[in-house]
Amino acid sequence: MDKKFPLSEISPSEWFSLNQFLNDLKQINLPCISVYYPYGKGDEIISLLQETKRNESFEKIELKIEKTIRQLKDNPISEGKFAKTLCVFGWIQNGKVIIKKIGTSKKLPYIYMTSKKPYLKPFSDILKINRDVLLVTLDQKTARIQKFHGSQIIQESKLRIDLQGRHRKGGQSQGRFLRARQTKIHVFYKKVANKIKLMDTNSELLLLGGIGPAKTEFFDELDSEFVKKCRFVETLSFSTPITEIHEKIIHHLYEYRRKYVEEIIHKYEKLVKEGLTAKRNSVIAKALKIGAVDTLIVSANYHTSLQFKNILKMLEIAKSTSAKIEFVTSPKIIKKLSIDDSVLAILRYKIK
Repeated sequence: MDKKFPLSEISPSEWFSLNQFLNDLKQINLPCISVYYPYGKGDEIISLLQETKRNESFEKIELKIEKTIRQLKDNPISEGKFAKTLCVFGWIQNGKVIIKKIGTSKKLPYIYMTSKKPYLKPFSDILKINRDVLLVTLDQKTARIQKFHGSQIIQESKLRIDLQGRHRKGGQSQGRFLRARQTKIHVFYKKVANKIKLMDTNSELLLLGGIGPAKTEFFDELDSEFVKKCRFVETLSFSTPITEIHEKIIHHLYEYRRKYVEEIIHKYEKLVKEGLTAKRNSVIAKALKIGAVDTLIVSANYHTSLQFKNILKMLEIAKSTSAKIEFVTSPKIIKKLSIDDSVLAILRYKIK
């Protein structure tokens, strides 16, 4: 049984299950309808599906999704203890409508979107699913580098040197022995740093842990790119169970995302003075249609607002124009920027 976690964070067991589900969905590269809705709001999403006119193939998918939602009403599925959000994805493959569904114990934004493939960003933004992380566990003579994609280890490397622990009587002096030993450790750290460079391809975080002074000594070998990504992990050793490793990865991904959103909000507030932002939904809708929006900032709670249908449309347009969509969950930021019933936009250029 999972122990208690911070309210904002997902449990390792649910995180693991959702990662497996999303790994399968990421392989789908076909036009797809993606639907996320709060448990108990199935009738509402069915009404939306019925009132929105799509092309013939999408209409077929929508009919199958409606049937699925009615089934979920009586028998909700959830990877967590209780289903707060139900997610349904549908596409046509070899002439047949394929439906995949899952429930999560966390609140995700209300989504009804057609796109070139399944729309998975809410999982990434809010549940920190399918992120790439490098985990390095080391002491002064052994290193294990693991590359995680979500909960899966997709690459692993181990490095080791023979290192004498104590000076033996006779032979070289104690001072010379210690210098030679430190040089050997330094060369080892260089090899580990080079191996990390080879294994890194756009990893979002480098998590560094291990018993003893090695992690702080090794930190000095990292170049500036990795220093920015690096986070120290406490109580991590070569024998740490995988569930605890997942717990540590989740925690650091949540911290990373929180700081990332703060940086976006800081950028927004800075660009207000330059006229490169928009706050009114009507203005943002027009900007989206002409491709002027760089980033759309959306409260994850927007479906509680009277504007939610308009925001749904804006999300779909944003996706089709390659505007970045960022979902905000922090109550402090949502309140500060008053975005529960609206969205914010960072613009690519000034608009009239």
